[in-house]
Amino acid sequence: MSTTPMTAAVSERYGPPEVVRIEEVDRPTPKEHELLVRVHATTVNRTDCGYRSGKPFLIKLFSGWAKPKATILGTEYAGVVEAVGSEVTRFSAGNRVCGYCEGTFGAHAEYMTIADHRLIAIIPNDRTFEQAAPSTEGSHYALGLIRAAGMKEGDDILVYGATGAIGSAAVQIAKSLGLWVTAVCGTAHVGLVKGLGADKVVDYQTTDFTMDERRYDLVLDAVGKSSFRRCRRLLKPKGIYTRTDFGRVARMAPFIIPAFAGMMLVGLVTRLLGGRRIMFVFPRRDPEGVRILTELIESGEFEPLIDRVYPLGQIVDAYRYAETGQKIGNVVVTP
Repeated sequence: MSTTPMTAAVSERYGPPEVVRIEEVDRPTPKEHELLVRVHATTVNRTDCGYRSGKPFLIKLFSGWAKPKATILGTEYAGVVEAVGSEVTRFSAGNRVCGYCEGTFGAHAEYMTIADHRLIAIIPNDRTFEQAAPSTEGSHYALGLIRAAGMKEGDDILVYGATGAIGSAAVQIAKSLGLWVTAVCGTAHVGLVKGLGADKVVDYQTTDFTMDERRYDLVLDAVGKSSFRRCRRLLKPKGIYTRTDFGRVARMAPFIIPAFAGMMLVGLVTRLLGGRRIMFVFPRRDPEGVRILTELIESGEFEPLIDRVYPLGQIVDAYRYAETGQKIGNVVVTP
């Protein structure tokens, strides 16, 4: 049977950005519960970088031990539904959609398939594909952390690292849920972060944010560069500290298992003591979270930050830039 070719960014081994190459591969065919989407924009984000490099070490438990299971990465996409499987009822050909596909991946290509039960949102009419593509990865993690911490309207949250994909999403989502938000960022981006809706912005280059007099129900470290010990004084008596990664521990390859176990033990002990505690959050199925995020995207209430846009042919450069630690918001790629 003849197949139709498409262009994709392919990586068949772990390594630096240079392991990714542009190739022609077969266009996928949607199964009965899948959509075929023509991708107009995607992103290169921290998740893609981790799965491409195989780092931190533990990621290989999910991505494949010796080599990657998924050779075409890309967790976020925005495009037009080209066709739908026989059992798909929520979407139809011609719909402008964006969504999140960690685990199955495939967005770094001209076409991709996605199961209809995944996080898929209709793109608002006033939103371009480039604006819509980065709507789901950072916001997915930000909302998951806020919901796991049990935050409710009127609670106080501090977001450290408010200019990254997760941090900038956390500020906007927290405000949409009725939280009082303090955001921490560098001098150059204070105005930008104020524009996201933060009630208070702390410039970490001129002020030690851990000396803030306000106390918080949640301190969310969106860049993994602080610690529970440093931030403990910021917490209310039953406040929670959480972070989006494990920082230096994640890079201690031979010692990661005992170090990871030690961190989990600290989290358990602080929980059992019933006071201020550290919380580690792992991805889980959350239909209510998907509903909330879909509504935020479709209403236009959440607007992701975009730093740079690269064509698919320069995706290696996009990976390099995403890994500098200097990006503001998201790196978008257009096939």
